Amino acid sequence: MFTAPSNLPDDPATLQLILRAALAEIERLQLQLAGLRRNRFGRRSEKLDDEQIEWGLEDLEQSIAEQQAGLDAAAAEPSAPEPAAPEPKIAPRSPRSRPAKRNRGALPEHLPRIEVIVDVEDKACPCCGGTTHVIGEDVAEMLDYAPAQVRVKVIRRPRRGCRACEGAVVQAPAPDRPIDGGMATEALLAHILISKYGDSLPLYRQAQIFARQGVVLDRSTLCDWVGRACWWLAPLHELMMTTVLASPKVFADDTPLPVLDPGRGKTKTGRLWCYAVDNRPWCGPGHPAAVYMYSDDRKGVHPSDHLKGYGGLIQVDGYAGFARLITDPAGDAPQLAFCWAHARRKLYDVFIATKSPIAEEAVKRIAELYAIESGVRGEPAQERQRVRHEQSRPLVEAMHVWLNEQLGRIPGASTLDWSCSSKMAGWSSIPTQSSAPSDP
Repeated sequence: MFTAPSNLPDDPATLQLILRAALAEIERLQLQLAGLRRNRFGRRSEKLDDEQIEWGLEDLEQSIAEQQAGLDAAAAEPSAPEPAAPEPKIAPRSPRSRPAKRNRGALPEHLPRIEVIVDVEDKACPCCGGTTHVIGEDVAEMLDYAPAQVRVKVIRRPRRGCRACEGAVVQAPAPDRPIDGGMATEALLAHILISKYGDSLPLYRQAQIFARQGVVLDRSTLCDWVGRACWWLAPLHELMMTTVLASPKVFADDTPLPVLDPGRGKTKTGRLWCYAVDNRPWCGPGHPAAVYMYSDDRKGVHPSDHLKGYGGLIQVDGYAGFARLITDPAGDAPQLAFCWAHARRKLYDVFIATKSPIAEEAVKRIAELYAIESGVRGEPAQERQRVRHEQSRPLVEAMHVWLNEQLGRIPGASTLDWSCSSKMAGWSSIPTQSSAPSDP
């Protein structure tokens, strides 16, 4: 890998060689970066390790920035010494070979501002020597960072006595602590929990970070704090789940989660089940919320336990485990609404790979339904229901008949046969009438 020298020579020929080498290295890295981005954001990217791709992108972008900094420095440095000139009163802008890369837009308004005034030392006029006054200013904002500060919260409770009554002593009661007998405040517990579960920072690494600031916290102590904080948060989790299940429509999905398996010295795959509700796009009732439940595997019994007793509408993907929800005899059977995005995805992949006219026609038919949805988005529930029954339902019923006709023409072992058959499995759940006027 090419690395620009720290001290650039004055010889123009040598500088040209360095420039050509740097440009070649930048081009090579940019090609690698483009390939990684195609693998990450292109088609069929779900099988890739996102974390490894991001690491590769970071290394390449850092290397490109390093080489570009060397070119900028070479462009700013004069090739030969120039005659000495009087020092200007106002320093000129430093030349750059290309505009600097920076985030677009202003920095958030809620961030505190610390102003630094950079003014000329000699405020006399360079022509006549008179006093100058401010006629304008240039303002530039830079994003600064203040390291986190660990501090001690001292709670003082004065005891008060009466000079006339020696036995009368009064004192305010000690405030409640989130952990009985513990020294962690609510803010510290929130920071530890977010770092562990939101930023994937293990407790032993957090202990090392605290140790750099002179605060020695054993990992077992942090584990105890996290466990007790989770116990305090359990009622909030139950309230959020109750809020979600109070909605007439719920989104349900699951995602794999790598979990440490200390006995085997490696990780195993767990599951996070997400149940969410957001009725804001169609002015529906309730507040937006998302609740997560963990399980060691992907068995269909887990969503049955999580949604036990729920009788509303559940929007799901093609996972067969959700079928237990409508066959479970306990409680009211909910109604399943399958996702058109998941249905379209497999057909689109088949079309891109094989240019199948059947897959192409199916994608076009789904696009007609998308166009209808775009026209009624934001309309009242009754209007959306009316348009769907008048326009969308005939298209869906026609697609059902068309798919039945195509299945006989497709080999049973093909991917297209599986895609069409999986779409047919959901047609039996299409209701003759909408289950609720608030159904989006």
